[in-house]
Amino acid sequence: MTESAIKLYDYQKRWLLDESRFKVANICRQSGKSFMVALEAVNDAAETGKNWVLLSAGERQSKELMEKARMHCEAMSLAASNLEEDFFEDTKSKQLPIELPNRARLIGLPANPDTARGFSANVVLDEFAFHKDSNKIWQALFPTVSRGYKLRVVSTPQGKSNKFYSLFTGDDNKFSKHLVDIYQAVKDGVPHDIEELHAGIDDEEAWQQEYLCQFLDEATAFLTYDLIGSIESADLRAELIFENWDDALLGNFKAVGPIYIGVDVGRKRDLTVIWIIEQVGDIFITRFVITLLKVPFTIQRNFLWHLIRILNAARTCIDGTGIGAQLAEDTVTEFGYRAEAVLFTAPVKNDIANRTRTVAEDRRLLIPISQVIRNDLHA
Repeated sequence: MTESAIKLYDYQKRWLLDESRFKVANICRQSGKSFMVALEAVNDAAETGKNWVLLSAGERQSKELMEKARMHCEAMSLAASNLEEDFFEDTKSKQLPIELPNRARLIGLPANPDTARGFSANVVLDEFAFHKDSNKIWQALFPTVSRGYKLRVVSTPQGKSNKFYSLFTGDDNKFSKHLVDIYQAVKDGVPHDIEELHAGIDDEEAWQQEYLCQFLDEATAFLTYDLIGSIESADLRAELIFENWDDALLGNFKAVGPIYIGVDVGRKRDLTVIWIIEQVGDIFITRFVITLLKVPFTIQRNFLWHLIRILNAARTCIDGTGIGAQLAEDTVTEFGYRAEAVLFTAPVKNDIANRTRTVAEDRRLLIPISQVIRNDLHA
């Protein structure tokens, strides 16, 4: 294996030195798992001339993984060429290939059962627990590696209702297994402050899953990860940050149905979140999720009113409890019946939660692929 020009943590070295044909890694958040599998793919392609297909949860994640692969090519002084090509017109997916001087190719794709078919190559499944239809993807994919190709599966857990759980916990499935929780990651050199992370996440279940790599029982969850995964769409935008907002981010978006805006108000400790949905027929499609951190109320108000006007929102509902009361009152005064102050009483929260679950179960709600959104809904 080519010597890496980039410093590796000990668990990344163990992974790269493991030459098993089938490998699976359960690794905590923000510990370089995508970096690790991209490096292995580039190394192997450069040495053997064999192709690799790298499957990610969505198009954005695929681009990020291929950017890591491109970075490794540069570090190894490989004159790789980059392309972006249409692939499977019926699914509107993009394949993102990198071609090395020896003609080996690394092909990045958003995963679904269609894109998982048709390739004979080594395969990476990145953040596999978060792939929509992971069991169907697995059924379509595995035959493509049956002729001696390598298979690499890495992820952080997401409950037990996905193929990653059965792969990592299976007793005799011929996979070499690597477990790296936050304690092992720090022991192996990752500069995380464990106590600070534990206090900051402020959610014991999320801590156990995201950092301790535990597969949590979904039986008592109000919105299970499996249900949340079923309403995710790789075509939708994830969170946008107010500081980087420009109306150009709206792109060519033109609503064909009514626009609804929901606002949860924060000021110092919590984010203000503006969630924008378009109703198309009986489907509610998340168009934008915008976060504002420590933004003065006057600016929050002006920005919200700007959005209501440029999107011609049919209805805007604002958290009218506590610090949100003034923003809600001013917005109702400005926009009349098109705005509403919502008091978050227990019955109101219960009603919102139950209606959200109903439209999710009916597959009438679509949300972007985002670990932050996913964990918030699950919590």
